[in-house]
Amino acid sequence: MRTITSAISTNEFAHSYLFTGPRGTGKTTLARLIAKSLNCENRKEGSYEPCCKCNLCGEVAKGSALDIVEIDAASNRGIDEIRQLKEGIRFAPTYGKYKIFIIDEVHMLTKEAFNALLKTLEEPPPHAVFVLATTEINKVLPTIISRSQRFDFRRLRHGEIRDRLVLLTKNEKKELDRGVLDLIAARADGSARDAESMLGQILAVADGLSLDEIRSLFGFADFAGTSEFMNCIADKNKKGAIEFISKMCDKGVDLEEFIKSAMGYIRWMMFLKVDPGLEDLIAREMSNENLEELKQTAQKFEMPHLQKASRLFQEAANNFKYSPIPQLPIEMAVVELMET
Repeated sequence: MRTITSAISTNEFAHSYLFTGPRGTGKTTLARLIAKSLNCENRKEGSYEPCCKCNLCGEVAKGSALDIVEIDAASNRGIDEIRQLKEGIRFAPTYGKYKIFIIDEVHMLTKEAFNALLKTLEEPPPHAVFVLATTEINKVLPTIISRSQRFDFRRLRHGEIRDRLVLLTKNEKKELDRGVLDLIAARADGSARDAESMLGQILAVADGLSLDEIRSLFGFADFAGTSEFMNCIADKNKKGAIEFISKMCDKGVDLEEFIKSAMGYIRWMMFLKVDPGLEDLIAREMSNENLEELKQTAQKFEMPHLQKASRLFQEAANNFKYSPIPQLPIEMAVVELMET
């Protein structure tokens, strides 16, 4: 980020940037911010921050800026689209200093389209800036990568997402239980966009609802419930585990999501068994309170038991769509797991 802000401040920016990383981590958002900074009418000399008050900043915020062209390569992946882009590049910007071309999911372009884009990147006009975004960098041509400044985006930590949600709820003048925000952060799997989408849904329908009611409404499997289930398995409590699964069904919890949560829980416990130093890696995905609970549960398991549990739950997940009784695959996995 510092590289980009320094480049904008000194007007020595590249003509092609390549952003790669998981979905929902801010690639397209940063591309739009770059576009806003470059074309801001009132940006001070030596600064990278746009004023957010001028007409051009307003147009970028509304998505109506004529000098910013956004292309979704997932649905516009052919050579014809890139040829149209090349034609548009030749013309000078309408209002701003630069024409910014944002190509999302650039790895979806066809080989012919990639080659046409490569020719454009080799000889870009002075007023053109490209920002390419992808979730699969391995599918982008090496020649495209070599002509762009590459920036790798990472999944957000649990705490970072929760802090973002706290800020958003304050801005909306809403109040949500911390447990709800932790639940959203855990479910977002490192994606700020997914977290914000879930928050929007909850704020729209969950005014005055309790944490348990929200879990039931959205079919969420909570960490505490998953922990209770895994402790039943560790204690070889068949009755408790089967009753827990039945309770999940009664509450309307999505069993596929629940088994996904259980497999994630097993994965974290295996990390701790491999090396306690991996605790820092796990801490990115959960609150400190949940981490302590996970560590206590992990002490009850041996690695072979965890490996078998992971295999059986994976098989159960694959068998859900074929089972006439929804909970049967996970019940069979539990019974087999506790026979050892």
